[in-house]
Amino acid sequence: MINFRPIARVISVLLFIIGGLMWTGIPFSLYYGETPLPLLNAGLATVAGAALLWIVPRAPRGSLPQPSDLTIRKREGYLIVALSWTAMVLFGMLPYLFSGMLPAVPDALFETVSGMTTTGASTLTDIEIQPRGLLYWRSLTQWIGGMGIIVLTVAIFPLLGIGGIELFAAEAPGPTSDKLHPRISETAKRLWLIYVGLTVLLGVLLVLFGMSPYEAINHAFTTMATGGFSTRNASAAAFSPAIQYLLVFFMFLAGVNYTVLYLSLKRRWSEVWRSDELKAYVSLIAIMALFLTARVWYITGMPLEQSFRDSIFQVVSLITTTGFVTADYTSWAPSLTMICFVLLFVGACAGSTSGGIKIIRNLVFLKNSYLEFRRIVHPQAIIPLRLNGQIVSGRIITHIFNFLLLYLILFVFGSVVLSVLGLDFLTAIGAMATSLGNVGPGIGNVGPMDNFAWLSGSVKIFLSFVMIIGRLEVFTVLVLFTPYFWRLN
Repeated sequence: MINFRPIARVISVLLFIIGGLMWTGIPFSLYYGETPLPLLNAGLATVAGAALLWIVPRAPRGSLPQPSDLTIRKREGYLIVALSWTAMVLFGMLPYLFSGMLPAVPDALFETVSGMTTTGASTLTDIEIQPRGLLYWRSLTQWIGGMGIIVLTVAIFPLLGIGGIELFAAEAPGPTSDKLHPRISETAKRLWLIYVGLTVLLGVLLVLFGMSPYEAINHAFTTMATGGFSTRNASAAAFSPAIQYLLVFFMFLAGVNYTVLYLSLKRRWSEVWRSDELKAYVSLIAIMALFLTARVWYITGMPLEQSFRDSIFQVVSLITTTGFVTADYTSWAPSLTMICFVLLFVGACAGSTSGGIKIIRNLVFLKNSYLEFRRIVHPQAIIPLRLNGQIVSGRIITHIFNFLLLYLILFVFGSVVLSVLGLDFLTAIGAMATSLGNVGPGIGNVGPMDNFAWLSGSVKIFLSFVMIIGRLEVFTVLVLFTPYFWRLN
């Protein structure tokens, strides 16, 4: 039997945090001479909803589970993650609705989901005329969703008497969730300290590189979250080459497994370079950046430095699923457009803030496929798959293969649905790939120079659901629709 009391408690804590964070945008509204009422009222509504959930009554005596039981089991963990994201989205879109910035519910829903899932796709046609306080909230939604607000909440679970390991496992991005400390709450705290520290460092550096403090805060939020929302219509192209290179470096860092970042801070270099995923991540970026640089320089005739800068920026932005743009990669050449489309499926490292399939899953697939040829030649031999010097269990390999197959099925199914809803072929596959991978720009009419404002309400609602599925690693959401999940035993 599902224990709803800890579910209500966790969602309540999350909404208290969300409501408080909404109010942090009020100083910007006041500074720029805007009305703070949308953020103020939305925060009040969110806190009121949190208070109502907190007072959910205990279960009657003699019923299951026990009244004092606040333990989160695997079933509650998955349900909390799904319901928490639903609650965050429903309350998170209130500032847009209250202000009239996005008066239509599908638009407000899409923008909020895109923020919380760090996708970066937008329905705003002119960003620069929007209220600064609301643009701050828009960027903050990505920072909230980047590391996972639920991982933050896990850090304070001991104060509530709630266990958090199942919840951490349900939301952690990627097939592995390495622990930095035996206590899961300590792991969550250290992850968030690194996340906050890098965000502050980037914000300071952006100011030193010439960006205004307001824009530096916004872009620090959306870069470390690998989100891609910008305060400029031209995205990162509006800033100097020095700022673009700085963003490339921090996008790269944001795509690294946070366990690896922690080991780097501790100067445990031998353990850092033991990571096969990190090696593959660095190698892929280097190879693709150099290849695209050569092709862009040859095809467009742009100066070599600009060709390199635009190429490495797009490669890092797409692989890390950040979604910032400095150039229209769909205008370079059809072959380069196809390469950029393929990069929508790659993803960065597991345990980072990026979306997508993740490097480690692709690495396991490729390594196991290569070893299968050896197994065919030597059918009696035992040839295990090794990653980071350790044998990968058959259960993990099966899980990864199931994930990849399900991801492909969802992509094909979603593309067909979008085609039925009226999108042309390129736009349908581009919108589905970028939404499922939480990237932002796609191809077709949702490319890097376009947005999603022109799509119908039904398409926006469908893509919002797809973004949540992608952000929560597919299984976390789809398991709720299986009969096995709801069985009592």
